[in-house]
Amino acid sequence: MNYYLAKTDPETYSIDDLEREKKTVWDGVTNPQAVRVIRSMKPGDRVFIYHSGEGVVGMALVKSEGRDDPKNPKSAVVDLEFVGRLSPTTSLAEIKESKLFGDWALVRQGRLSTMAAPEKFVAWMRERYSTSIV
Repeated sequence: MNYYLAKTDPETYSIDDLEREKKTVWDGVTNPQAVRVIRSMKPGDRVFIYHSGEGVVGMALVKSEGRDDPKNPKSAVVDLEFVGRLSPTTSLAEIKESKLFGDWALVRQGRLSTMAAPEKFVAWMRERYSTSIV
């Protein structure tokens, strides 16, 4: 199982929307690097849901292979299913203050919307939350 992080503007699509709908087609990503990440996703992988301006707010489960977006050949989509919320939110400031992830795209490339999550981040998040959803 691999872990990823996917950013969304909560005004566009929020963890509330995902929780209410239970599943969604994650779309709208056009950055070539992020598109490659989506295409690499496999069923059973996990995704940290990150609200821009807030931080990591929840978890989703990948339910399909990443695939071409039928509406945009330069994009890719993947089916995600709501797993749960992470409370309190882990902010970008906390992630940076830990000084553990300076080489991660979340810290280096602030505008990248979808990326692999390093194992050391997954372990750090497991330590922060006493829940089995991570």
